[in-house]
This record gives sequence, C-alpha cells and structure tokens, in this order.
Amino acid sequence: MRHAEKHRAERIGWLRAAVLGANDGIVSTASLVLGVVAAGANSSNILIAGVAGLVAGATSMAAGEYVSVSSQADTENADLDRERRELALDPEHEHAELSAIYIERGLDGGLAAQAATQLMAHDALGAHARDELGMSATMSARPLQAALTSAATFSVGAALPLLIVLLVPASALVWAISGSSLLFLALLGALSASAGGAPVFLAAFRVTFWGALAMGLTAGVGTLFGVAA
Repeated sequence: MRHAEKHRAERIGWLRAAVLGANDGIVSTASLVLGVVAAGANSSNILIAGVAGLVAGATSMAAGEYVSVSSQADTENADLDRERRELALDPEHEHAELSAIYIERGLDGGLAAQAATQLMAHDALGAHARDELGMSATMSARPLQAALTSAATFSVGAALPLLIVLLVPASALVWAISGSSLLFLALLGALSASAGGAPVFLAAFRVTFWGALAMGLTAGVGTLFGVAA
C-alpha cells in the first residue's frame, strides 16, 4: 500500500517571497507612518507619505526580487551549461564523480557505480544537477514569480497600516498603528509557519520582535527631528 506523504518544500520559492513582501510592507509602511506622526505631520501628509511608501516599496520589492532571483537563475544556467559540456567531453570522469558522491553518502563502491550508471542513462544532466550541484525543481529560481509575489504581498501588507490611518484620529495613531501592526505581523508569522509546516509561536515571535524594533527606531528618529524642527 502506497503511503502518501505531505511535504511543503515545493512552497519554499513563493512562500519566501510572499512572507518577505508582506513583512516588509507592514514594517516599512508602519514605521514610515509612525516616524511622520512622531515628527508632528498632519493627517493628509501622513496619508500621502504612507501611499508613497506603498508605491515605492512595491515597485522596489518587485525590481529587487526580479534582479536578485534572475542573478541566481543566471548562475544556475551557467553551472548547467558547464556540466553539460563536461558530460559531453568526459563522461567517464563525470560517472566517477557521481559515484564518489554516492559513496560519501553511504553506498559501497559497486552499488554507487551501479546507481551512477543507471541515473546517468536515465538523465545524466539531471542527476549531476541534483546530486553534484544541489539543484532541484523545488529550489530552482523563478524571477517573475518572486517579483510578482513580493509586489502583491507588499501592497497588501502596506495597505493595513494605511487603513488604520484612515479610520483612527491622528491623536491615537501612534498606539493604533503600533498595536495593529504588531498584531498583523504576528498573524503573518503564524500563517507563514502554518503554510510551511513550521512551529507557529516561534515564527510569530520572530516576525513581531523585529517589526517592533524597526517601528520603535523609526518613531524615535521622527520624534528627534520633530523636536529639532
């Protein structure tokens, strides 16, 4: 009877981009708004600053993710091209290299050589990409997916503090944005951990702690410049 196992590793690519985007959207926008509030700005200026932060942050996240993940993809493709050439020029050496890898993982010499022979006969480049280079379909770079995911989740995350700005009077914004943003961050950490099958409390605490630190520092800077003005 086949045992069906549920793994979540295939979610790593988009989940990383989604958590990064949403976390950055909440933290950067809430921090920006808190800094502007602490500096003594009025409600319209606070909202303008927050919307500008949302637009700038979403486009920056998309561009940054696309460029960085494209660089990863370029490196992966260059390694695959090199491996493809080596397989064409010296397949015996590549077979010995793959056998050595399997021996290091615990197979005896004969079984390692047999495994290398069968895997290379089936898909030589795939075997070397997976076992020599450490590449897999799960971890492969997808620049467009990362860019779109980060931009979308950043926008959603950034919209949450802006919603508080619209609903809460300026006199209560510091506490309202701080408290709601920490709640949003805790929920984000819990949801991301649940999607990835990781411990929920640790993820929620980690995201909330660093978010609180960022907002506190930004509010402090805003207060400093507001007093200096």
